[in-house]
Amino acid sequence: MGYELIGVKKKAAIQLMGSRVWGRFNPNHWDPVYAAETGLKAPIQTGEMSSAYLAEMCVNHFGRNFFVNARMVCKYVAATLANEVITTHGIVSEKTPKGNGFRFKVEIWAENEAGEKKTVGWVEADVEV
Repeated sequence: MGYELIGVKKKAAIQLMGSRVWGRFNPNHWDPVYAAETGLKAPIQTGEMSSAYLAEMCVNHFGRNFFVNARMVCKYVAATLANEVITTHGIVSEKTPKGNGFRFKVEIWAENEAGEKKTVGWVEADVEV
């Protein structure tokens, strides 16, 4: 326990934030003028984007095990603004024997370059040995 996963680093690019996949339906996600008119400092990234960054980190660590009987729970605690650089983190908090292997629980979070947490949560995944 205490093992740190290798994180990923992503820039909240407004070009992606405005794509049909991530947030095109809401101008708060891609239009700086509209975002300012609604009281935001800048367009905000959708929560799904932070979840995708965290999932990428978990796939890099657990591989195929992340797709079989794994669970991911996230809470969005602060908005990610356009052009912020987000880094994901994960620390193994539990290792429980299960079948021919173990079930791992990992505390996960995504934060900006100032160290402000944007998304927090946990992941559980089974790994056979």
